[in-house]
Amino acid sequence: MFTNILGYNIFKEDKRELLNYIKTFNKLHIISGNPEVLSNGLNNEKLLKNFKSENSIIIPDGVGTVIASKIVGNPVKEKLAGIEIMEEIIKLCEREGKGIYLLGTKEEILNKCAHNLKLKYPKLKILGKHNGFFDLKNCDEIINEINELNPYALFVAMGSPRQEIFISEYMNILNPTVFMGVGGSLDIFSGEMKRAPKWMINIGFEWLYRVSKEPWRIKRLSSIPKFLVKVIQNK
Repeated sequence: MFTNILGYNIFKEDKRELLNYIKTFNKLHIISGNPEVLSNGLNNEKLLKNFKSENSIIIPDGVGTVIASKIVGNPVKEKLAGIEIMEEIIKLCEREGKGIYLLGTKEEILNKCAHNLKLKYPKLKILGKHNGFFDLKNCDEIINEINELNPYALFVAMGSPRQEIFISEYMNILNPTVFMGVGGSLDIFSGEMKRAPKWMINIGFEWLYRVSKEPWRIKRLSSIPKFLVKVIQNK
């Protein structure tokens, strides 16, 4: 069910099996394990502990992680994009009458995202939302609100490692079952950003599309070769 990459257990099965596996947890942090996120974990003791905990599951989100699984000789079945897993959880929540909470990004984008999700999934219960501009060490009001609303899933879109730090810090005192850092997914659901064409996604070039739209991301791409070098050295 897993492939070991740099001490991380990466989920290696397909999307259907992942969704079935998620249902077996009372509390779960789903980590979109691209090289940048995994590298952040290696450089932060608290994140590393959370990423390796029994209440966390790392999905191979990114072509770099897929390549790494081949290098170690235990390839994953498919890339599992965080935004696709997020949407599958949203579909589950709509079907089963469970609520979600959206945390992160700018207020305007957050509102557009919530509006578009309700249009696409009319029965979805968006129990609450809050922008991502707050002090991580002074956010009792947000913690209390989430617990009072008691959503099934908490989606945190504050970029890495901020979103993972928030989840690692407060997961144990928050009520949701599913916690997931979703990066720019709310921007895509809001319509502010478009995802790459399907053909680019299928051949593993989604990263190139994102860089073409947001050139500042090119600096972050350096995490991929650095990560792969570490994988080769530790093979």
